[in-house]
Amino acid sequence: MGLRFRKSFKIAPGIRMNVGKKGVGVSFGGKGLRYSIHSSGKRTATAGIPGSGLYYTSSTNSRSYKTDAYKRKSELNRRIKEQQKLEQLEYARLQVDLFENRLDQIKSIHDECDDQVDWDEVSNRRPPFEKGQVGPNERKATQALNDYIPGFFDRLFKKDQRIIQRLKEEVNEAIQKDAELYEEWQRMVTIAKRMVAHDIDAYFEVIEEFGPLDDLVEFGSGFEFGTDQEDSIHVSFDVNAENVIPEKVLSLTKTGKLSEKAMAKTRYFDLCQDYVCGCSLRIARDMFALLPIKYVFVHAYDNKMNTATGHQERESILSVKFDKPTLNSLNFSNLDPSDALSNFKHNMNFKKTKGFEEVEVITS
Repeated sequence: MGLRFRKSFKIAPGIRMNVGKKGVGVSFGGKGLRYSIHSSGKRTATAGIPGSGLYYTSSTNSRSYKTDAYKRKSELNRRIKEQQKLEQLEYARLQVDLFENRLDQIKSIHDECDDQVDWDEVSNRRPPFEKGQVGPNERKATQALNDYIPGFFDRLFKKDQRIIQRLKEEVNEAIQKDAELYEEWQRMVTIAKRMVAHDIDAYFEVIEEFGPLDDLVEFGSGFEFGTDQEDSIHVSFDVNAENVIPEKVLSLTKTGKLSEKAMAKTRYFDLCQDYVCGCSLRIARDMFALLPIKYVFVHAYDNKMNTATGHQERESILSVKFDKPTLNSLNFSNLDPSDALSNFKHNMNFKKTKGFEEVEVITS
């Protein structure tokens, strides 16, 4: 056992000095309430009921520093704590903003749409320059080379030859850019003529290149495209609701802290319906904007638990046949995605407390 030392003696009525190995302390007060100050900066208040054995102790480690360095350290520590608190509050605000933005995105999916492609106009576009003639990039780079006149300092420091060489290299790069520009024009005109002629293979090439639904992939949706008719296309997509719809509601408390609560089932399924129906509208709009077709068939699938087998199974939960005139007549800024499907032939079995049930796929 290590050597210990402690001595306590009275220096005035109600005041005692305590001397130990770790420093000197002073305590004052009487039975039931005492207050102690130690040379280490620790301060202790003890309150109790005499003879009961019950007492309460509160300690602090405040200390009054004399040197600027220690005062500065104390101030910096205080600022660190304040900054950490601010960062926690900012993080909480950011999480709530992300949550609310997610809900806004889900509710407005149907209102996003790619611009209409006029394949007739693309197929009749004039080339950027006539074959065999100087292209616009080469013309500009050549003009810069011809206009260059070495200045006094360029000749003095022998920079003129380096500049001329660089300008010649830019001319060669411009020639390559013009060649790529002409090739791109040829490619687009060729595919546009195929689209106007209702070449089904061209449909899939355009979908692959334009990626009209790529931003929906971030929600976890996967897409399959298929058709054997020039006037229509079928699009199947996986809903993956469990990865898209949040199960918890995030909000801020009065003190700015993050609060998480389980989302009510009715609200959860309502968001699911908005998401699935909104996606179907968005898919149809993008397909009509990109392809010269009359009909778009959209089929939504989700994984459901088969209680008979205990396995997840892929089920069709929504199937819609969209026609272009009716779809284009809708006011997407004001409509409700679920209600909007009443304008089209569709199969949907939705219950507010259970969500989607399996339905039959529409094929024609």
